[in-house]
Amino acid sequence: MLELILCSLLTILPDYLVRRYLQGKRFGREITLYSVWFELRYGISACLILTVSLITTIFYFHPATDNVVSFFRTVPVLPEGIGRVEEVYVGLRENVKAGQPLFKLDSSEQEAAAETARRRIVETDAALEVAKSQLAAADAQVQEAQSAYQQAADELATKSELISRNASTVSQREVDKLQVLADGRQAGVASAIASRQAIEAQISALLPAQKSSAEAALAQAQVELDKAVVRAGVDGTLEQFTLRKGDIVNPLMRPAGILVPTEAGRKAMQAGFSQIEAQVIKKGMLAEVTCASKPWTIIPMVITDVQAVVATGQLRPSDQLIDAQQVAPPGTLTAYLEPLYEGGIDGLPPGSNCVANAYTSNEEILATDKNLSSGQRFFYHAVDALGLVHAMILRLQAVVLPVQTLVLSGH
Repeated sequence: MLELILCSLLTILPDYLVRRYLQGKRFGREITLYSVWFELRYGISACLILTVSLITTIFYFHPATDNVVSFFRTVPVLPEGIGRVEEVYVGLRENVKAGQPLFKLDSSEQEAAAETARRRIVETDAALEVAKSQLAAADAQVQEAQSAYQQAADELATKSELISRNASTVSQREVDKLQVLADGRQAGVASAIASRQAIEAQISALLPAQKSSAEAALAQAQVELDKAVVRAGVDGTLEQFTLRKGDIVNPLMRPAGILVPTEAGRKAMQAGFSQIEAQVIKKGMLAEVTCASKPWTIIPMVITDVQAVVATGQLRPSDQLIDAQQVAPPGTLTAYLEPLYEGGIDGLPPGSNCVANAYTSNEEILATDKNLSSGQRFFYHAVDALGLVHAMILRLQAVVLPVQTLVLSGH
């Protein structure tokens, strides 16, 4: 409507002034309801053409959309396993800090596993002390076996020396018996040494390994025990947290509640522009936003990024071929908007639905490109100037939106 009024001032009004003051035609006489088209046909035709051209230019170079949302992600409050609630530490809609305990599950099984691991560590320490005592006994047995062997070896050497001198007091059978005795006692020494080495291996390798395994089992049990207490992952506000003592929490079926991060949806907004404006929407474009949740307010924004793909073209492999006719209606080009000034969207609830205008600026082209013709310069200046019209339209929308919502919608 605003474009039509502006165009009529440049076309229909001059045509009427010519008819009125140069040709002397007046409304109600020469110009009537039946002859107005014939008399003002040039102005009306020019007005329609100029209005359509103006609207097309404005909405192409200064795109608008009502698909603007401050999306935010929620964090489900879930344990890592199924369990029964033993204690709840927070209330409904409470603000929590990262790491703050929210609730605790029944941990009797984990506590039993931790206690079992502790007992195994104590048992291993006791076995280590016993092995040290056994090592002392093994050392004594080695010394005893070595003494017995040495005694047998000395007696064998004495008897052998006597028989070599042809002494009649020693028979060959006695020497042979002493040889067998010495060999047996030498084997006893080897056995005692092997027993001591086995005990040393227990002390140096087996028992420390068993203790390390028990300590690892204790650490694992402690981790499982710590998981029984569910904590907040980020700072935020709990929503739908109706958990009570005795409830069963299942991470696959029933979360305990929803945690809305403090910064969720408070830094940027996402806008979906028509695909025809894909060549116009650029990173760095200035924009303005007005929202129903913050009425009569225009928020300066800037486009910080433009999604490189259109979401409706996403393809997931399946057992059926996708027909292009089955694709949803044409999707929008997603642009990310951030406040131009710090605190621009403070007080705007996350998830708010808004209306946005983006404005094309050719100032840089006009300042740097010296090869532009006069016609091109006029066109670029005209495009920049038409952004004012679209800004006026957005402000009219901001004024009318509360009235339309509260009065004309019938709610």
